[in-house]
Amino acid sequence: MDRYLKTNITNDLNSKIVLLTGPRQSGKTTLAKKITPSYDYLNADLSEDVLIIKEKKWDRNKQLIIFDELHKIDKWKKFIKGIYDKEGVTPQLLVTGSAKLDTYKKVGDSLAGRYFQYRLYPLDLHELKLYWQTDDQQQAFSRLMSCSGFPEPFLSGEQTFYRRWQKSHHDIILRQDLIDYESVRNIKSIEILVELLRQRVGSGVSYANLAHDLQRDPNTIKRWCTILENMYIIFRATPYHNNIARSILKEPKFYFYDTALIANEGAKLENLTAFSLLKWLHWLEDVKGYNVSLNYCRTKDSREIDFMCTIEDRKYFIEVKTSDHNLSPHFAFFRKFHPNAHYVQLVLNLDRDYTYQDGTKIMRLIPWLRDIDLNLV
Repeated sequence: MDRYLKTNITNDLNSKIVLLTGPRQSGKTTLAKKITPSYDYLNADLSEDVLIIKEKKWDRNKQLIIFDELHKIDKWKKFIKGIYDKEGVTPQLLVTGSAKLDTYKKVGDSLAGRYFQYRLYPLDLHELKLYWQTDDQQQAFSRLMSCSGFPEPFLSGEQTFYRRWQKSHHDIILRQDLIDYESVRNIKSIEILVELLRQRVGSGVSYANLAHDLQRDPNTIKRWCTILENMYIIFRATPYHNNIARSILKEPKFYFYDTALIANEGAKLENLTAFSLLKWLHWLEDVKGYNVSLNYCRTKDSREIDFMCTIEDRKYFIEVKTSDHNLSPHFAFFRKFHPNAHYVQLVLNLDRDYTYQDGTKIMRLIPWLRDIDLNLV
């Protein structure tokens, strides 16, 4: 199946270096190799390819040069900047990596004005609607919940395969990538941290409480969470507070790119929704250049809305429910501070959609996430 960024990347390669990042095994290399049959692929994990890269001996008769995991080479930004400044994009230059390349600002010179960056994420309902040859929304949703949106386990459709894949995936990231990317010694403690975060999906996370559980200081826990974010294991929704009284300003919520990793069904549903929102927001940012953010709202007296998405000056308050078709009473409170925002309650088990006089909606979750491009514009 084609991926949702292919056309955009193909067009940008004509004038810019393209940096393509995203979780390990989300399909970056497969996508890169499908852009054109005329490519030279070099992987910085392979010693023989590293030698070719350093000696600049790739096949310049190819249309596209793919540098995979280039950030593992010292001063990689200075290196690719020199190639671009001297040779331009003939051949085209695509750099991929399973870590956030913009976190390595200390390495090399700035690439400002020379690149466009994309984030490739696992499959979601919207992408599957466009590129997967089936009209069965329920089947797609069930696979995402049980096998994740990572292409290999999703396409297998088997939970046994997913569990075996997930163990290998988890081991590679924590025991190989973590050592490659960061000077981290206590791998076991970070594994425990991942498990604690998995149990807290959908809840605000206190660094102090995690530090107590792991017998570490809060700053260490905060740094480890940032590392896990940079390696595309988790992502955060931060609390929104502008113009909302009695708001809690500190505790983020953390979610996983592997949506099937969560055991609790309600938390898993919220995680899947959070991931779908993040993926669409980052598409708007990477492709359209919009300013976007993913937040949640919670006050000290426990009024809470699961998500608040911002796209430029437009705001969307989104509540997620498994079966409750009664409108959340917290919408009315937040509407006092943001009367022009959009308010929607997404319900998994719902027979029909509802719209209230003030514009607030209760909608079926699966169709809404499938058509997310129509709902967040």
